[in-house]
This record gives sequence, structure tokens and C-alpha cells, in this order.
Amino acid sequence: MTHHAPETIGVPDLPGRVLDEPELRAWVERLAARPELWRHHVAHDAERGTGSGRHYVSLHRDEHVDVWLLCWDTGDDTGWHDHDTSAGAVVVTEGAVVESRPRLGGEPATRTVPAGRSFAFGPDHIHRMSGAVDGSVSIHAYSPPLWRMGQYAISDDGVMRRWSVSYADELRPVDA
Repeated sequence: MTHHAPETIGVPDLPGRVLDEPELRAWVERLAARPELWRHHVAHDAERGTGSGRHYVSLHRDEHVDVWLLCWDTGDDTGWHDHDTSAGAVVVTEGAVVESRPRLGGEPATRTVPAGRSFAFGPDHIHRMSGAVDGSVSIHAYSPPLWRMGQYAISDDGVMRRWSVSYADELRPVDA
């Protein structure tokens, strides 16, 4: 895992307030269309030679919005988590990522999100994400900014447990 401190990248047209889900999704799509603002942060294990996991960089953080660039390979997995009080939006710029949502009494609902697609969610959203293709890249924006997240483990018999973690901690699967 490689993580860099927040960098103000001259993000486009932020309104200076907390954004709702549709606004956040539209905004992160506009940012994705400006690769000159974030492309230089893209890196993967093969390029770094570290074998240390998912590469992520804080692109921007202010009192209303928190923006991250994540680079994925197929072994990368966030584990089950929520974003506490923050809404979020994700746009995939390269490759594809897998999003899974837990379902009571059944297998998780899973979808593959390819490059060029985006989605948004509210604070009540519990999911896990993983790389579907080596070399995938996604941009994630949260409003209000992340401070805490919930990390979950689901035991073989279906019992779910939540831990509160800092927004700066790397998410990975938690053993039940």
C-alpha cells in the first residue's frame, strides 16, 4: 500500500458546500475527464516493484469534499465497509472494479463497473470493492469529507461485526 498526503490539484468548480449524491457523481465525472489533474499519480505494483497492495493518493480535501485516486490490481480488496456519515461517488477511468453489497440470507449482490462508468451512494451504503482487471484506476469523492469508516467482518454463519476505523487507514478484508 502506498499513500500520499493530500494535494490540492486545482479541482474544478466545487461549490463550497456539502454535495448530495447526484452532484457528487456529476462532479467526479468532470474530474475524471481532466486527466492532467490526476494521471501523474497513477501507479501499480508492477511499476513500483513493491508488491505492497493497492496504491492510493489523496487528491483533495477541504471542509466539504474529500477526493482519492485508487489504483487496483486483481488481488486488491477493500473488505466490507461503509463511509460513516459521508455520501460517495466513484468513477472508473481505466480497467474495471467489482462492487459487492452484502445481502441477508444470500450471496452478495455483485457488479463489475467498467472504465467510463460511475456510481454514487449514501452514507447507509455497505460494500466492498476489488480490482476486476490489473491496472484499473478509479476516482472516489466523499461529501462531507471522510473522518471515520466502518469496517465489517461477516462470519461463515452470517454474523456481521463492525469496527470504526480512521479514513486514512487502508481498507482490506477483516477476518471474522
